[in-house]
Amino acid sequence: MGPRRLGLIVGLGLVGIGLGSCGGVAPVVPRQIVLKQAWEIESGDRVAGQLVTGSLGDISVKLQGIRLRAPFSGQVELAAKGFHCIYFSTPEVPAYLFRYCGIRQPRLGPIEAGAVMGRGKHIHFATLRRQPDGAWAMVEPSDQVLERSLNQPAAGLRL
Repeated sequence: MGPRRLGLIVGLGLVGIGLGSCGGVAPVVPRQIVLKQAWEIESGDRVAGQLVTGSLGDISVKLQGIRLRAPFSGQVELAAKGFHCIYFSTPEVPAYLFRYCGIRQPRLGPIEAGAVMGRGKHIHFATLRRQPDGAWAMVEPSDQVLERSLNQPAAGLRL
């Protein structure tokens, strides 16, 4: 058996092993929410063929190479709508949901305070509050939560 054929057999075997190990991975289901406000143009829409990456109610921040961090221990989920958006929720602030858009390589699932949630060149941050009917409403953004998301974790905090 020549080296070329051996390489092909080994390569196909590795592909088979890789595909076989995918069977147990559950697909990620983006979180759908009902938002009280509806804008004509929202993140993820296109205008004149151009992608809209922010919307009314968002605060836009140029990250300049820093990583986006979890402001508290909580949960990160993909958002069903928007341009590369995630939702962050935490039992420490139970009636609120924090949306970050423009996020690349998001870390989904449970997360510790200070751990990296993702990266991006520009992010768009919004604060949502749960209403009595279960829908969500955009409210004034929390500068404290945004600041915690942008700062390095305190010394001794594990990542």
